[in-house]
Amino acid sequence: MTLPLWSTAQEVLPHSGTATLFSDFLDGSAATRAFHALMREVVWEEHEIVLFGKKHAEPRLSSWVGDPGVTYTYSRSPRDPHPWTPTLSSLREASEKRTSTTFNSVLANLYRSGDDAMGWHADDEPELGSQPVIASVSLGEERRFDFRHRTTGDTTSVHLPHGSLLVMAGETQTNWMHRIARTKKPLGPRINLTYRFVHLRPHAQ
Repeated sequence: MTLPLWSTAQEVLPHSGTATLFSDFLDGSAATRAFHALMREVVWEEHEIVLFGKKHAEPRLSSWVGDPGVTYTYSRSPRDPHPWTPTLSSLREASEKRTSTTFNSVLANLYRSGDDAMGWHADDEPELGSQPVIASVSLGEERRFDFRHRTTGDTTSVHLPHGSLLVMAGETQTNWMHRIARTKKPLGPRINLTYRFVHLRPHAQ
């Protein structure tokens, strides 16, 4: 995956963490090729999430992909990884190069329209460690990404264009929550890839 020689970095958060947006992570043609390839390659699944003790259909499709044995518990449900696809592997290498970080897994999300969304949450599961680096690649329709500080209630938002990379690191997951809000605007599909490193738990002796 060829990266731009120059990439403009924009810091999104005002304090208590870091979220850096690289709007030109992929050029337009490379981003479009990746989008169409992922629509074909990824095993898109509908999962349930637990809200206030009740199960609901998650308002997006997703797929957990990773190295063998990298199981991830999300919304109280363990997910075993699907194998890497060629495009997901290529984007992993590009994300690792840009962030100087190693990733062993990715949560691929498909927002089919503006009706698909994700409520306030943080990527703060124990197996991600205390200060995880999350590399979030956006392909397809541009969506607004909201942050809300857990203590102060401060909010900030950024639009994630086609081919962009948002890197969340440091104390971001401890101090901030984020979401993709539902919108009534007629929007096309968006693919989001959140690359991460899951620390494997030792097997019981």
